[in-house]
Amino acid sequence: MLGLEAIAAHNGWAMALVGALIVFTGLILLSLAVSQIHKVLQLWDKRGSSLRPKKSGGAGAGPPKITLSPEAKIAAKQVKLLIERIGEPFSLPKLLELSQKAGLARSHGKVNELVDAGLIVPDGKGAFSWNQPVFETNVINS
Repeated sequence: MLGLEAIAAHNGWAMALVGALIVFTGLILLSLAVSQIHKVLQLWDKRGSSLRPKKSGGAGAGPPKITLSPEAKIAAKQVKLLIERIGEPFSLPKLLELSQKAGLARSHGKVNELVDAGLIVPDGKGAFSWNQPVFETNVINS
């Protein structure tokens, strides 16, 4: 027995049909999963927001008070002196270069912390400036 007779005798047509159905079912499930991946990613992005308490942003709420670590306060004073030397507005790479030459340990991290604290603010044109009121509130008065 050869050819089509052998296929029919050993249930080859049924096996081919079941195999094709398995493959197409897998492809359909895969396409459904890929089409819904954006919903899974949105849930992943919002995973912690439902657990955090909501803050009331009333009319009397001012900007949040930022607390700096003692090391960051020392770094802020050093960076302020460097900024006075190079002038405002200044380039952040230039400030980082000068802070490394001046021996400020972990200068990238410290400057990043000062940017996050609002002491160094971008002007929207690629340069940065020193935020004196925030400096006086967070470093000098505390």
